[in-house]
Amino acid sequence: MMIIMPLALPNKIGFSSPFLYKPSTTRGGGGGGGGSSCFAFTCRSVSSLTSFTWDGVVQASQADYAPNDSSDLSGFFEKIKYCNRGSSEIKSEFIPLVIEDQIVGYIHNGFFYNYLRRFKDVFVFVPSDSRFGTNVTLNKTLSTPEERTRVVGKVIECLAEEEKELIPGIRNELYPVAPSFGSPPYFSIERAAATYFGIKAYGVHMNGFVKSDGEKFLWIGKRSPMKQTFPGMLNHLVAGGLPHGMSCVANLIKECEEEAGIPLSLSNQAMSVGAVSYVDVDGYRYERGVLFCYDLELPGGFIPKNQDGEVESFKLIPLENVANVIRRTHFFKPNCSLVIMDFLFRHGYIGPECLGYLDLLQSLRSGDTS
Repeated sequence: MMIIMPLALPNKIGFSSPFLYKPSTTRGGGGGGGGSSCFAFTCRSVSSLTSFTWDGVVQASQADYAPNDSSDLSGFFEKIKYCNRGSSEIKSEFIPLVIEDQIVGYIHNGFFYNYLRRFKDVFVFVPSDSRFGTNVTLNKTLSTPEERTRVVGKVIECLAEEEKELIPGIRNELYPVAPSFGSPPYFSIERAAATYFGIKAYGVHMNGFVKSDGEKFLWIGKRSPMKQTFPGMLNHLVAGGLPHGMSCVANLIKECEEEAGIPLSLSNQAMSVGAVSYVDVDGYRYERGVLFCYDLELPGGFIPKNQDGEVESFKLIPLENVANVIRRTHFFKPNCSLVIMDFLFRHGYIGPECLGYLDLLQSLRSGDTS
């Protein structure tokens, strides 16, 4: 049997105390996922800054930190809304990117006119089309995926050199550009530029959990402050974008090793459990995300160790307390909140007696999952 001990107690079973957190106040009636329940608290925004500490996370997770309201899911809806910004009016400012008679993305008209229009040998503006209306396509002389990838890549390099803040975080990692998942890509594009072209981007996200005495705990990571995106924020255990030419399983195994030091003997036991999706429009960026979700039950003696410098530290936290942090704060990287919410539904921690249950469940797939 695994014993989870408070941080203040000495380690006697192989867990290092800095990794463990046991709240002093717990929900009555256990809560190991055997029955659904509504959490007894309301949404309370603590901070949107990324300079918080683990002590701040622990404080926000406490059951007695906020007033009780067992039917309130507003904190979860707030996170859904944050991942799905952009009114229909704002979305109308984007022009379809059409390749071989298929819409593969969306480009803001300002981004096209200010930055892409001058590359006339690459991008072609179509003012009117019987099927797609106004749209952008690639020059017909670019007829192969390899040629398109090379030429569009040169444009992105040029823009990144001219204005370093325009497309930050160049990774030299390619995402496939295709109308749907698994279909042959028309070309590939630099990951950092994917949202500027509104292509559908996929990722693999895994919740690593531990069971003890009928209660579930999630391993939570705090991102390195040196990360180019969302530095210092919280993640579930493992996540990574799905690059061109790699399967979901292969990518998950790679990310498990790099981000948490999870060996193949454990990572190959991860279970595929579905997907969440969202559409987030902000400025010139049109993010269409689809995240394939995985669960991995880990043994009590396993402690994650980051291998690539992207995670500062890990904590093992009771699932209900993780949910509290999501509802009350902006500490989690936004799309990671969606993946954990999906876990909460599937493990019975959000039940149909909660007002808005079905709406929240549906909103976890607000984007196109094709």
